[in-house]
Amino acid sequence: MSIMTVRDLEQVQTAFTEAGLDYQLELENGKISIIGPSDIVSSEISSCLIAFLFAWINPRRWGRVFDSAGGFIMPDTNLKAPDVSFVRASRLLQSPRYFGELVPDLVVEIKSQSDKIKLIAAKILKFIELGAVVGILIDPDEETVTIYRSTSEPRVLENGEILTIPELFPGWELPVTELWPPIFTEEETQI
Repeated sequence: MSIMTVRDLEQVQTAFTEAGLDYQLELENGKISIIGPSDIVSSEISSCLIAFLFAWINPRRWGRVFDSAGGFIMPDTNLKAPDVSFVRASRLLQSPRYFGELVPDLVVEIKSQSDKIKLIAAKILKFIELGAVVGILIDPDEETVTIYRSTSEPRVLENGEILTIPELFPGWELPVTELWPPIFTEEETQI
């Protein structure tokens, strides 16, 4: 099997799109990985986190927040698309109509039902090794948030604790419990 490139990935993505298939593709070590849709709990957590971050970042013009469709070409030539990512404005003055050719400052991966924690942690650590400032692994099954930094050991947050990222978002705070999808009561659903 030959080594695939970003151009090969683009051709496969175009073929998928023309066939009506909606899959995310990543390129790692010359191999294309097909990533199916996330479960809806993971998707809801991603949407909430993006909303919380965007509401803080956008008025301050600190940078750009991306969802899982935003691909980044890494210095090692791999193409990755974190579930949620952030790039400081000073590093990306204008978004290109292409993949980002840099390592995001913040990468967030959210464990889907079928994901393996060790593989997600390894992916985040690779982002950190390549230059990400902060990596976050959100595990809805255990209701934990693990924060990775190159300068310290991973830190696990649980319900009752507050997620902060002072090196990127001074003053921003998010209670861990705000990440989990709510459970509605019958009374709440009556409009």
